[in-house]
Amino acid sequence: MFVDEIDVFVKGGDGGAGCVSFRREKYVPYGGPDGGDGGDGGSIWLEADPALTTLLDYHYKRHYHAERGTHGQGSNRHGASGEDMVLKVPLGTVVADRDTGEHLGDLTTRGQRVLAIRGARGGRGNARFATSTNQAPRRADLGRPGPERWLHLELKLLADVGVIGFPNAGKSTLVSRLSAARPKIADYPFTTLEPTLGIVRVDGDRSFVIADLPGLIPGAAEGRGLGHQFLRHTERTRLLLHMLDLDPQAGRDPIDDLQVIDRELAAFSAALAARHQIIVGNKADLPDAAPNRERVERFCASNGRMLFVISAVTGSGLADLVRAVASHLDSISTPLAADGGDSSGSIASGVRGPTPGRPRARPTAPRRPAARKP
Repeated sequence: MFVDEIDVFVKGGDGGAGCVSFRREKYVPYGGPDGGDGGDGGSIWLEADPALTTLLDYHYKRHYHAERGTHGQGSNRHGASGEDMVLKVPLGTVVADRDTGEHLGDLTTRGQRVLAIRGARGGRGNARFATSTNQAPRRADLGRPGPERWLHLELKLLADVGVIGFPNAGKSTLVSRLSAARPKIADYPFTTLEPTLGIVRVDGDRSFVIADLPGLIPGAAEGRGLGHQFLRHTERTRLLLHMLDLDPQAGRDPIDDLQVIDRELAAFSAALAARHQIIVGNKADLPDAAPNRERVERFCASNGRMLFVISAVTGSGLADLVRAVASHLDSISTPLAADGGDSSGSIASGVRGPTPGRPRARPTAPRRPAARKP
């Protein structure tokens, strides 16, 4: 099962309580306070992991609680801080607060982290409250309760190339021929119900990630069919392969199909409408596909659209298409650059991002001299 959107509950660890304690040593009847502070609660981080491709794990477990800090002890011994919890998510996960809508982060590089919730501070021990007028305080702070909130996780697949088109246009067959991906292939519409990623090897040094995306229908921008579930995954791509079915037996006009999907892309996002496209006429091996092929060639030539005519089944034209895609990717930048992601090249060559942490050390209360008896 492919899960690309889900809500997750996170709670930071509670802080440990401070300690009320006094020095007890021979010949030191009034040793003064020496209660240590409670430890901080653990925090919860989200970390991008390229080995994951879905948020399925969070479908089965949605509540996560970080470890609490331990209580302070005498002799100025501070409690240990709770261990941080790291939740792994796929590359391309967008994190937001479900209730406020606050954008928390966009995980686009390997190892990149976002702080989901911070642990609470531990309480102060009574050594913190000693003053010149109160040298034996009998108070300490309780640890603060850990904050909590619901997160909204939304996965937008990271792919260099997205394959779009009407259902049953041959998108899955194309991806299976170009890569080792094995999407479900059958002779009926909406065979593909979830995106599939594959890596296409161009030569020894170059490769790109291609995404087989569910078919579009009119009204997709308003949510018809798979609607936004599909269009979301095109936002990260640098190039779209727009598949057209040249088979007249399909009962559709390929030029009408092209214009319908262009309108759906524009209705969803102006940036998506401006995305680079290569038109791919598929099923050219069929004997009665010639009239549609000629019409599409004339249309693309008159509108300045790049066109490749192929047969995904026989492999005709695929080598030229792959070389053109690789050359096109070399000449354009990635949409991720605007979001702070990697714009240096193919997503297939992921870059390790920073791994932030937070200092866990707490200052140690100094040992005070023996208090004098008033």
